[in-house]
Amino acid sequence: MSRTEQRLSAEDDSPSRREILKPFIQSSVSALGGFQQTPVGRVYEMGDSCLGCLKDLKKFWRKDDTDDERTVARIFWETRVLPDDLVNIVLTTAGKGMVEDKRAIACADLITAMTWPIDIGEELQELDDELDAGTDYTTLLRAQLSYKASLLKPNVLKSLMDIMAGPMNKPKRDRTGRDGQVINVILHLFRNLAFIKDLPANAHASSDQAEYSSLQNNFISVLQEIKALELFLFLAANARDPVFNPYNALVLEIFYLLFRGVAPDDIIKDPMKVPNQKLSNLLQLEQRNRSDELRGISSRHSRFGTTVAINSGKDTFVMHKQKSLFSDTTSVMDMSKKKIKHKTKKLDELASFDELSSKALSILRSTAISFLESCFEAFFSSLLRDIKAERPKITEHDNIRLLRVVNWFIEYFVGLKKRELANASAPLNYEECQWRFEMVGEIAERGWIGYILKRIRLSMDDRPKQWTELRAGMDCLSIILSLLDIMGHSSSPGFIIESSSLLQHQMYYSGEILDISLECLRQYKEQSVAYLDSAVNFSYVLLRMLEKWAKNQGQMIVRKAVKVRRKKSTNEENEPVDTVSDEEVTSKPAFNEHLLTFEQYENRFAQEDITRACLAYLDRWKEFDDSDKVKRVVSLLHRQAVKTKAEGLFFKVSTLELFNRILAHQKDLPRDTPYKDLIQLVNFILRKFFKKMEEQPLLLIEAFFPKNRGAWKHFSTWQPAVGQSAGAEKAKGKRRPADVDIKKGWTDSEKLGIVVMCLVEDGRMDLIDWVRSSLMTVLGIRLAIVNETDGLARRDEDDVSSEARRAAALEKFEDFPVAYIKEEQAAAATNDPQLKLLLRLIDCQLESPEAEEFQWYFPAAITPDELQHHLDIISKYLETPLDLGGRKASEMLRKKRPTRTRRLPSDNELAHKMRRIRRKKQQMDYKSAEMIYDSDAELGDDEAFYQREAELRQMTQMTMEEQDKSKLPPPTMESSQLKRKRNPPGESSLVRTGAELSGVFPRKKRRGGKRKDKSVDRDEDGGEGSDGDIREPTPQQLRPRPRPRPRIRAPQSSDHPPSPTTPGDAPSPQSMEELSLPGDSFRSSTAGLSTDLDEEDDDEGGQIRLSTQSGPRRRQMIFSDSE
Repeated sequence: MSRTEQRLSAEDDSPSRREILKPFIQSSVSALGGFQQTPVGRVYEMGDSCLGCLKDLKKFWRKDDTDDERTVARIFWETRVLPDDLVNIVLTTAGKGMVEDKRAIACADLITAMTWPIDIGEELQELDDELDAGTDYTTLLRAQLSYKASLLKPNVLKSLMDIMAGPMNKPKRDRTGRDGQVINVILHLFRNLAFIKDLPANAHASSDQAEYSSLQNNFISVLQEIKALELFLFLAANARDPVFNPYNALVLEIFYLLFRGVAPDDIIKDPMKVPNQKLSNLLQLEQRNRSDELRGISSRHSRFGTTVAINSGKDTFVMHKQKSLFSDTTSVMDMSKKKIKHKTKKLDELASFDELSSKALSILRSTAISFLESCFEAFFSSLLRDIKAERPKITEHDNIRLLRVVNWFIEYFVGLKKRELANASAPLNYEECQWRFEMVGEIAERGWIGYILKRIRLSMDDRPKQWTELRAGMDCLSIILSLLDIMGHSSSPGFIIESSSLLQHQMYYSGEILDISLECLRQYKEQSVAYLDSAVNFSYVLLRMLEKWAKNQGQMIVRKAVKVRRKKSTNEENEPVDTVSDEEVTSKPAFNEHLLTFEQYENRFAQEDITRACLAYLDRWKEFDDSDKVKRVVSLLHRQAVKTKAEGLFFKVSTLELFNRILAHQKDLPRDTPYKDLIQLVNFILRKFFKKMEEQPLLLIEAFFPKNRGAWKHFSTWQPAVGQSAGAEKAKGKRRPADVDIKKGWTDSEKLGIVVMCLVEDGRMDLIDWVRSSLMTVLGIRLAIVNETDGLARRDEDDVSSEARRAAALEKFEDFPVAYIKEEQAAAATNDPQLKLLLRLIDCQLESPEAEEFQWYFPAAITPDELQHHLDIISKYLETPLDLGGRKASEMLRKKRPTRTRRLPSDNELAHKMRRIRRKKQQMDYKSAEMIYDSDAELGDDEAFYQREAELRQMTQMTMEEQDKSKLPPPTMESSQLKRKRNPPGESSLVRTGAELSGVFPRKKRRGGKRKDKSVDRDEDGGEGSDGDIREPTPQQLRPRPRPRPRIRAPQSSDHPPSPTTPGDAPSPQSMEELSLPGDSFRSSTAGLSTDLDEEDDDEGGQIRLSTQSGPRRRQMIFSDSE
């Protein structure tokens, strides 16, 4: 039934869901069984329909899947079905050896469902504000504590363990699906019991609450008694076996829940001394708090004679507290002010440490040692393989659990190794060491480092960011760096030191871990205190390791990814579209390598965001229970203030107030070295501040403003590196986004409206308000100048024209800079393309485009009317946005193309370019070079060669003379044949067509055009005429050459009269048709043949003489009328 149906039923006085289900559940619970009085005592007797009732109860439980009120769970708690019936059924069946009894298995299934963890955060998010206003989960949590206490009774968990032992002992081939389900159910039951947290210890609570505050101790003791911890270690050690691999994720969660509330240092020491040490720390804290209270308390007779008057200018303050005599009067005055309540930050989002007994700590210590010796490598390698394979059993929470468990065991191993090295009186032989690095060698692999970096990168890229997983990844990297530091110890063998050095080089070379350290501190705002502690610890360890590496290795080679620019293309609508080629998709990302020194990386920590995070951590110095925390934060602050000479970052009022509080409690601080270093650092920064204040008195005002974007450099002793100017440092920063502009077709007012709509769409209304306030400010100033000028003009000269008054007012206008009130405004005015376009459209200008931070200003030439016009347009489009036809305003933007100026080359550059061209021509290799030999060797008999050439010339001359006399075709061309010898393959044919011979030429086409061929008319008899021998050339034999314009040559002999056409004119189509041969039609065969035509008409002979020319050689062909 839905919530709406429930509400309607309530209005109609119909029974609610609870009233309907409660009678049926009570009847099923009553039918399970009950206690009977026997001579032996009270014995639980099961009912005849016990199994059926258990199945009915499981069906009722499933109805809570769609009920946010958990009505069935509340009824189960009211009937006390688990402690009164289910526990007794398990003891009656499985406790007496009937481990395969269906009633025992059904009870185990129902108990596991009733103890399933309740995620309060998700449950509260799913509640309805109206229907579920009275929902309370406190009862359900209290019920689970009661269930846990009932299951910890003697022999209950042992009986459940026996149910799982039967299927677990079966070989894989004999197991059924039901056996696997039974094992899974019992393991989940142990997980559920480990998840239930104890109530906090309270001396004023009742005996029941005192029992519920120590359930975890009893649970760990029971697990040790029934050998359940040994079972978990067995499953972890055989996680690579396909038989036990399905349970590795569940065993990981159990280990995480058992060790989450225990600090590794507590079990490294003697567990019997841990409670005494914690009690001593609590007593010291109480004594310190009492001393603070007694320091400010007044004496017995203070009210009779303490009156202090403080004069502050014209005001006088009277105080009647004795504390004002010996303490700072301002602090006494602040005591009477109203305290500002700050938002309380969560201490730890993962888990809080539980107060376990000495016995429980001893059990966990032996379990951790057994895990390191036999399970570490196999268990974690199988989990990493399943995560990479994306098995269905792996969830997102398993990644966090894996990182936390790995961090815990590595930290425990590092603590044991440090204690072993510290207790050794002489250098130990590595083979004799108890704790060797092979135990945890699996984690010191490149694959594990890559997995951790990947999880950190994903947690930082998610929206919202996964701070919990990010903190777990930072802790893992910190402890791995500590492990590599110990591996590089001088007592380690050579191959261990080499492995440590190689892994460090791989980590630093990727460069990702260097960026993560900066980002984690820079992004701290509202996270928990534990996150800030992890970030400070990670940065401290990384800088210490890098400093050692730089001393031994020198510079580091770091790679950096290169962004691939996408190519611009256009679609069918001629709109620009980003395209990615196949090579960019398939190829790996490109990287560039560069040298990085430790000093360069250390200078990157000189940022205000990092300083703010470190000071927020130092602000909790009263809560530090370990001097190492003070040591870490003092080290980071010392690197900023002293080593990088960025003391200007600390010249702020809030920072000086923090230092003042620390100095006020200087006498109460512990005498440890880190606290002494803290006092020295505070005094150093204060001396720098007062010294700088003497040089620049306006520093008192600057102390109220942030020191971001390099503003701290003006108040520090920082100097740029040698050979590096201040402007060169700007070039190292990130490239600013490209400026944008409005597409064509819009007026100036519409462009301004489009930019305003873009900012509104992005939710940056604050920037628009800031621009409007700047416009109103400069408008008010210039209107005041105009009014003042008009008043003076009217008072002095009554006949002054309006143009003169206007010119006088314009002369008084000055450039008005745009003031940045917040840091976000300065960053947007420098890097936001849309805001910069808005400023340009309202006629603002830049002082220096090359500056690190852009400074805009209103020029003096802008009149008040123009400023008012801009204000009116912005207000207009904020009220009634421009109609863009359903399209977004951001679609109207385009990237602004930068203007480039061409530089004219100088005379020297032109001369150098000409010399380079001549040098290239001289170095060209011609094809004929291979036939040229620089040698005097004889190639043959020269006299015989010259004689053959002379004979050939003589024969050719005789042939030409005979041809001229007889007017016959040359011997190489028959009169009935109009084609040459067939050319070899690949050469073009030189066959002449009838159209060319008849003088009919096709019209000249443009270059690249195609010419249609006419059909070929052959002789009717099909004989061997002039048409029969003409073959149509194939396209492969043609070469596309431009066809020259035919021209008429002058007659060569006086025997033939000239043609009617004048030389140089093209013949008309009619004259061409008259010259064509009767009955013949030819197809065009060649397109690139150069032809010279001589036409001669003879009434008697009637011969037509044609001269074809191709290249330097010339042949003449003469045809008779019959042809």
